[in-house]
Formats: sequence, structure tokens, C-alpha cells
Amino acid sequence: MTLKFEDYLVSLLRPLGVYDLRPGTINRGELAAYGGALDGAMEELDHTAREMNLTTASDFGLERVEALLPYRPVCATIQQRRKALAALLRISGDSFTPEAINDTLRGCGLNARAEETGQPGYVKVYFPDVAGIPEGFDQLRIIIEEILPSHLDITYVFWYNTWAMVASRHPTFGDAADTGLSWYGLAIENDGYLEDIE
Repeated sequence: MTLKFEDYLVSLLRPLGVYDLRPGTINRGELAAYGGALDGAMEELDHTAREMNLTTASDFGLERVEALLPYRPVCATIQQRRKALAALLRISGDSFTPEAINDTLRGCGLNARAEETGQPGYVKVYFPDVAGIPEGFDQLRIIIEEILPSHLDITYVFWYNTWAMVASRHPTFGDAADTGLSWYGLAIENDGYLEDIE
């Protein structure tokens, strides 16, 4: 339990022996008013300190960082939003190696990956954790094309489960039916099965 400022002020003045500091007295009421105001100020300072740190920000701190960027990351949770903003803030003039680009693409809010195709000036971008076209792809595409060097031709690659992939997880139709998934749900089911795209 944290010490309230009222208690702190009482402990400072009690050794003087001049004030009546019992609960309900005028002196104690005055200290309670001062202490309450100081408690409120301390709460605001603590909140501001949390919002100034990207790893602990949850409201206006994230909004202020996003205001510095030309676009907002596509994220479902605050933790994803923090990670995405951290990745976007790492973009610099030397961010154009494949490793740096992939690190920065995490700022899209999804695990997007870019790979060189072996043909100069061409890359492919895919989403290994998301079967089908990712939600918010139009916004993701704008962000990805801002991050990747403008001279590159980008091919987007999407994947779906094959029957062989579905059969490896659900050997019978009964197993597949027990999941409660629709046909489309089975087509995009991942569960960490797909590590990479060939």
C-alpha cells in the first residue's frame, strides 16, 4: 500500500507537537485537502510517465507517437500497437537490407515478410501467419509500399490451406466437423502449422 500524502504531511508535522492532528480536526481536514490534491497530482504524473514510454503507453502516449507517422499501424491489441510503432520508429536511411525491411514490416501489425525474388528490382511480400487476404489489406498495402524502397516492384503472395494440409490436421470429415469451423474456416486455419511459404 502506498503512503497517501495526507499521512505523509501528518508524519512531518506530528514531531512539532504544535498542531492537533487527530482525525476530524480542522488541522487534519486542511492536511487531508492538501494531501488529496497532491495524491491527484501524483496520479497524473505517474500516468504521464507511463504514457511517455512506448512499452507502457496505452492511450494518449500511443496517439502522440502515431501523430508523428504518416499512417497508423493495423493492430488489434495495445501490445501489437506498441510493437508496431516501435518497428515503424526504427525506419532510417539504412533500413533497406532484407533483414531491416522485415523488421520494419512488423510495424504493419502483422507478421509480413519480404523476400528478394532473385530478379533485381522485384520482391514478394507474404503473410505467413494469415491464410487468405489479411483483414485491412488495403491499409497494409499502403504502409508496406511506404516502407519498401520505391524502385521495387512488389508482388503480394497469399496462401490457403491445401486439402493435404487440412487432412494432416483432420484425417476424417468427422474430425473437421468437430472443430466447428466452416469450409472457409478450415481453408484459412493455421494453428502455427505453416512455418514458411515455398
